[in-house]
Amino acid sequence: MDFERLNGDIKEMRRRNRGLGLAVGVLFWVTRDKASSEYLEQMGSFIAWLVLDVTPASIDWKKEILLGYVEPEQYGPLKTRQEVEAERLKRINAATVFAPQQLVPSEEGQSVVIRGRLRTLVNGFETANDLKAYRVEFSYAGARMHLKSFKEVANVGN
Repeated sequence: MDFERLNGDIKEMRRRNRGLGLAVGVLFWVTRDKASSEYLEQMGSFIAWLVLDVTPASIDWKKEILLGYVEPEQYGPLKTRQEVEAERLKRINAATVFAPQQLVPSEEGQSVVIRGRLRTLVNGFETANDLKAYRVEFSYAGARMHLKSFKEVANVGN
């Protein structure tokens, strides 16, 4: 199988579909400057998938999709962070897989805390399997949801 061609085809498909956004399976509401808990959960899960479910082959195209959702002020720092992470993953042949277990949205803060298990594999061998929590913060402007920040937070109960 020609993985380079397949990877190129996937990138081209994603580039063409960039404006389509994510497909949601629940009802939600969006106002001029806010989105519902359901939409925050969907977007938070999508962003977590882009950042945390990565392999050396997928991190570059996932980074490009992620950067399409980032606030302009955060574009440079997040791009640098993802490029450093991509280089590290490729150098050590690592992959990470995140299994969300709980989503705690905040309509007031336009954020969602995602708790779950992050597995890290290096050369196919599991090197870490930890409970983690991440806060995904959004801003809503110009009829568009933007990623404001993605940070690991303490994994404590509600």
